[in-house]
Amino acid sequence: MRQSPDAAATDGLLSPVVQAARDELQNPRLLSDRIAVGRALWRELVIGFASQLGELRLGFTQLAALYAIGGAETLTIADLADRIGRTPSATSRIVTGLERRELVERVEEAVDRRQRTLALTPRGSALLATIDRSRAEQFLAVVRPLPIAERALVAMGVAALASRAITRRGGLRKGG
Repeated sequence: MRQSPDAAATDGLLSPVVQAARDELQNPRLLSDRIAVGRALWRELVIGFASQLGELRLGFTQLAALYAIGGAETLTIADLADRIGRTPSATSRIVTGLERRELVERVEEAVDRRQRTLALTPRGSALLATIDRSRAEQFLAVVRPLPIAERALVAMGVAALASRAITRRGGLRKGG
């Protein structure tokens, strides 16, 4: 395959593995294979994440609820149940547990006082910020040793995902 002038200029800065991946990017199946090779990285990130959740005595579904509640939209128990794929009764129990830990509160709506929406407490927001920082540090620990050109590629990939793969509501865009 003939290289572009830009590709030839960066060859000395990129590892052979990255150079090979650059040449394969046009084939989605090969890109998929490259992503699958990242399983070891994914495994380590997940293990670190699970360890942190254990230390915080927080389950994954509870964490999903916190992130959903912390999003820009207003959520009721029914909305949250739909968002995290649980029944309203199971979601109500999750929220009650999060309320006991002072991470979430139910807020009475001004228009309809029977209606309650969910909001993170300052403690809940601080917990999510702590989790986000820890995950970012774990990811950066993997990225920092890379040559600067490869770190730039990672930064560009993250920027592309953030700008193109995430909806305005913070969810992943569905394929199609």
